[in-house]
Amino acid sequence: MVVIGSSPSSMPSMGNGTRPAARTLHIVCPMTEIPLADRVVRLRPWRREDAGAIVDCIDGDPDISRWLDLVPQPYSLDDARAYIGGLGEQAFAITDAVTGHVLGSIGVRWNETGDVGEIGYWLRADARRGGVMTRALVLVSRWALARDGIGRLQLRADVENVPSRRVAEKAGYTLEGVLRSAHWNARIGRRQDWALYSLLPGELE
Repeated sequence: MVVIGSSPSSMPSMGNGTRPAARTLHIVCPMTEIPLADRVVRLRPWRREDAGAIVDCIDGDPDISRWLDLVPQPYSLDDARAYIGGLGEQAFAITDAVTGHVLGSIGVRWNETGDVGEIGYWLRADARRGGVMTRALVLVSRWALARDGIGRLQLRADVENVPSRRVAEKAGYTLEGVLRSAHWNARIGRRQDWALYSLLPGELE
C-alpha cells in the first residue's frame, strides 16, 4: 500500500513528486503539536530513534520496492537516518495508538504558494488491509485542510496499485483522471500511468 509523494527516497522532488535516484535521503520537517489520533492510529513527528523501525518496514518489501522505485533497495539505517534528518516534506510516522509501534508514514508536500498539498503514504506489510492507512489519510487530510488558504489536496497512485487507490476512495478523494505514461519505473520495466485523486475544502466528512 504505497502512493507516490511520501517515499523515503533520496533526493528533493523534481516536481510532481518524482526524484532523481541517489542514496542520501530526503525530507522531514517538524510537525504541528496538535495531536492527530483516533482509537486505532496516532500520527506523530519522526524521531531519530525510529530509524530501525523504518528499515524494518521498507527493506526488501516487494510492494514498496515496486511502486516507490526511487526508494533504495536494500534499505539501510543510513537511508532511514537521512530520511528523518531531511527537510521539506511534512511527514508523520503512523503508529499504533495503543502500542506505539511504527506502522508506516504519511506526508504532505506543499507547492510554493502553500495552497496545494500532495499526499503520499506507505505502510508496513503486516499492517495492511486493516483500515489503518485510510484512518491515517483522513487524519492528515483534516489537518491539512485546516491550513489557511488551502485550495486542494491531491495524491497519485499507479493505476494497477488497487490497494492504494481504494484508500484514497474510502477517505473521500475524487478520481479526476489518469496521468498517462507519467513516469518510467525501471523496476517494473514500463512507464507508469498514475491515477490522480483530489480532495477540496468542505468535501471531507
